[in-house]
Amino acid sequence: MESLGASLKTRGTEFRVWAPHCRTVEVLLEGHAPVPLQADTGLFAGLVPDARAGSRYRYRLDGQRDRPDPVSRYQPDGVHGPSMVVDPRDFSWTDGAFRGHALEALVIYELHVGTFTEPGTFEAVIPRLAALADLGVTAIELMPVAEFPGSRNWGYDGVHLYAPQSTYGGPRGLRRLVDACHAAGLSVILDVVYNHLGPEGNYLAEFGPYFTDRHTTPWGLGINVDGADAAGVRRHLVDNARYWAREFHVDGLRLDAIHAIADTSPLHILTELAEAAREEAMTLGRPLHVIAESHDNDRRIVLPPAEGGLGLDAVWSDDFHHALHTRLTGERGGYYADYPGGRGLERAIVEGFAYQGEPSVYWNRNRGTPSADLPGERFVISLQNHDQVGNRSGSERLPTLVSPEAVRAAVAILFVTPAIPLLFMGEEYGETAPFAFFASFLDPRLSEAVHRGRQGEFERLGWTGRIADPNDLATLTRARLNHALATGPGHRELREYYRAWLRLRRSHPALGARHKGATHAEMSDDVLVVSRRAPLGERVVLVANLASEHRPLPRALAGATALLDSAEPRFAGAGGEPLAPYRAILFEIARSQ
Repeated sequence: MESLGASLKTRGTEFRVWAPHCRTVEVLLEGHAPVPLQADTGLFAGLVPDARAGSRYRYRLDGQRDRPDPVSRYQPDGVHGPSMVVDPRDFSWTDGAFRGHALEALVIYELHVGTFTEPGTFEAVIPRLAALADLGVTAIELMPVAEFPGSRNWGYDGVHLYAPQSTYGGPRGLRRLVDACHAAGLSVILDVVYNHLGPEGNYLAEFGPYFTDRHTTPWGLGINVDGADAAGVRRHLVDNARYWAREFHVDGLRLDAIHAIADTSPLHILTELAEAAREEAMTLGRPLHVIAESHDNDRRIVLPPAEGGLGLDAVWSDDFHHALHTRLTGERGGYYADYPGGRGLERAIVEGFAYQGEPSVYWNRNRGTPSADLPGERFVISLQNHDQVGNRSGSERLPTLVSPEAVRAAVAILFVTPAIPLLFMGEEYGETAPFAFFASFLDPRLSEAVHRGRQGEFERLGWTGRIADPNDLATLTRARLNHALATGPGHRELREYYRAWLRLRRSHPALGARHKGATHAEMSDDVLVVSRRAPLGERVVLVANLASEHRPLPRALAGATALLDSAEPRFAGAGGEPLAPYRAILFEIARSQ
């Protein structure tokens, strides 16, 4: 099937666009007369001899409206500007030997390109890749990079799904970053948004039936993937998944908020696009993992289609974060109301989901499905991520909410849990910069509406205080990482603690994402005990005091070998006798025990 968009040919550029809402479509090449495209059952296509790589163009719809290409590969002047013809072959990849990582080997590092460095570009990330590989990270996850309005945004307001953000460096910058990641031994997971499009620069409805009032989302009309006229919409999404694998060599896709995608079709759109993306990756000789974000705790997300599932590889488990966060902070507002005192933490560690059908106060319904039998690598867990930091009124990171000792205890619990760990940029050295939502909408009325809307949302969740203005440049500036902290007192030791845990997690057979079924966790008198056992009998036990007072060490561990202790001076710990407040010790247990 011929690709949509602008495809370079030997005699020019072929333009193909799906536009069943239009009677006529013309190509407006800058400096040339309009060229009409030939219609064929909703598709318009034609060859333009004068168009070449670097040419800028628009489509004229019905002789009246000039719009960018819905599958533009590059928007050098932003969401409203002309599209640019890109030659995807005009890049010399050097990653032929890179074979990616197995699902269970993933240690994900989520980063936002615009705030990870001072320049805020794809290429500015490259000098820091070696440090991430040294830390023990195996994959970086880029927050969405599809072209969004203005120069700053979290990325979830993108409207050109095929065009890497121009202010980050466009398609060439992203290719250079991916190639450099592979050279450093790092996989690249791209956060993609298929549940909605941003409100500004979204012209898709003028081309075809992309949206439907049969389904609604928190952002407006639903994406039309299951109507009688949805074939072109489904192609738009499926081809996009293929595109990232084929033209940018990405190793995974993180699908945003799939609970907002309604599809009653015999073949779910997410199953179709996951299979398509994996098929493309196979031609490069490496795996591609599809990871979902969903608040439903639905096991079917990761079950194979033959068992009635979607066939995705893994799903975010927010239960782990929420239960541990409430245990450490005592917060009870919003969705934290479902986890008083850390309720459900042991179950989240051992089984994946804490809520498996029980009634939820926050959701006012029963929530979740059984998960004990699902492998650990089907779950992605975190202490911090963009949502859990940014979607609170003060946008505080964990080190500004709890003590350094509590942070180290949380790190130990994260890494002892049989799941895929995700780190949020900077957490490895205790970054304190708030990560509030920011944007640069060009329409001032929209900017004000977004600010008011988010303020109201936080108030409904029970969080008090004025939020940072998303449209103020200072909101982005404050969110930018201060990498110099990583070498400062307390911060360099925390980074070494993360590094030590990740090194041990790789090397010890009883740790890592696998063998979830041989995991046990119990909380007694504020002391969490997590036991892991490998198939050949190797065993470790984590003991974490989650109280602000001393607790006795379990007698069964007397004489056991300590593999890692959060109170060691090299990690900025105070030493002393176990179990000091928030001290976490990982013990190795002899096979005979």
